[in-house]
Amino acid sequence: MSFYRNGTLLLAAFLLSAPASHAETAEQDPSKIDLAKLIECTTYDVPSYNNFALWLTGPESTKAMKQLGASELPSDNPFLREFQLSTPVTVFGRRTNRIVFTSTGPLAVFDEANPFPLAKQLDVTASIDQPNKFLGEKVILSHKDQQANSDTVLETRILLSVSTVDTHPGKTLAGCSYSIEVE
Repeated sequence: MSFYRNGTLLLAAFLLSAPASHAETAEQDPSKIDLAKLIECTTYDVPSYNNFALWLTGPESTKAMKQLGASELPSDNPFLREFQLSTPVTVFGRRTNRIVFTSTGPLAVFDEANPFPLAKQLDVTASIDQPNKFLGEKVILSHKDQQANSDTVLETRILLSVSTVDTHPGKTLAGCSYSIEVE
């Protein structure tokens, strides 16, 4: 397992120990999470995603992969872990059997070279719009919590994103980012 992945697990473990801001639905059992809803940012909170990520990559990964019908694919992108699903999932009204995970969330991989129709459908505004790169985000949730008896502020953010990446030519990636950041 690479340093990046170990770092991701350590970050996820830290975030799991932080007090949660439950603006979305909390799911304690990661095996009950609906993958499509997780990708679409429609249901779950940050700790639920972190539990899911640890379930998928931790000691129970074999069980998790079997339940999801997922097999990991080799990836040329060190920031993405890619999976093939045995049964396609419908996300944003589109079907796919490929998903990727970043350090903060899941993305569906669509066989669409042009990201603009999906970005428009999801009301995602481009922050980078170049011939070889598109990136757009839409804030679903942004909430700051001042920690009791501390100067520490935790910012919970859930973002919907649409992007293209050079390691996946002819593809559009779309999904959710779940994070808690310390200010």
